[in-house]
Amino acid sequence: MDIERIHTPVMLERTLELLAPALEREGAVYVDATLGMGGHSRAVLERFPNATAIGLDRDTDALAIARERLAAFGDRARFVHTVYDGIVEAVRGEGLREVDAILFDLGVSSLQLDRAERGFAYSKDAPLDMRMDSTRGRTAAEVVAEYSEEDLRRIFRDYGEEKLAGRYARAIVAARAREPITRSAQLVDVLQAATPAAIQRAGHPAKRVFQALRIEVNEELTVLERALPAALGLLGVGGRIVILSYQSLEDRLAKRVLAAASTSTAPPGCRWNSPSTARSSRSSSGVPSSRARPSRRRTRVRNPCDFVPQNE
Repeated sequence: MDIERIHTPVMLERTLELLAPALEREGAVYVDATLGMGGHSRAVLERFPNATAIGLDRDTDALAIARERLAAFGDRARFVHTVYDGIVEAVRGEGLREVDAILFDLGVSSLQLDRAERGFAYSKDAPLDMRMDSTRGRTAAEVVAEYSEEDLRRIFRDYGEEKLAGRYARAIVAARAREPITRSAQLVDVLQAATPAAIQRAGHPAKRVFQALRIEVNEELTVLERALPAALGLLGVGGRIVILSYQSLEDRLAKRVLAAASTSTAPPGCRWNSPSTARSSRSSSGVPSSRARPSRRRTRVRNPCDFVPQNE
């Protein structure tokens, strides 16, 4: 592969623009939670000469390419083989407690789609693998062979938002009873045969099923649900996080986590409305100050703002 001809990541300039306020400071640390082939990290290191990048990826092929592409940056580029819900351990492993900027570029990468042997693309015949980390975990072929009809229907419905989930699950169970389904072309044939002609004209019948299988094999939504709160907890004051999502399931999850993290839990009308301002009424020892401490003689609390939450 010619590393100089690797495509430019989508929304690159907008991503750099959003991260810039956090990366312009001296000694800024950027975490690329989905390093891939290093396109975003390379742009960050070029644009912000005082920044250090920590790149995470579960795909060993992608890591090898990224190491080569970013070799010129020396120890400003660091690499960790992990799924992105291991972000806290990865950062701690570099001797850091917090970072300035984090990027998640979700979904399957062009590298994985382009290499037919990985089994991600329904347009190319290949073994049904779909593992982002080819060194571990179950394959898509194992899911197709071992899951019950009900479980197949569930993942097609929940992860692929497929209206014909039940029909496709029944067709797969019937087909695998005749012969094992081990290749992408076999699965595509089963799905096409089970799809009414009118629906086939609306789009390829395998698209949503392949998405669902990929998400199941790689536990993408489960991992993301753990990773985003962990990432937010690593951001220092003034830090920035950017999440690029390309399908509705990831998009809804990301928005829900961000909304929860940015919503005040303070009672209406209180003078403080965030965890940081709530902490301002504590003494230097971390114990609530006398002003914030309720009187033991009172039997009724008149103003909830007189209290500082004990978990703050």
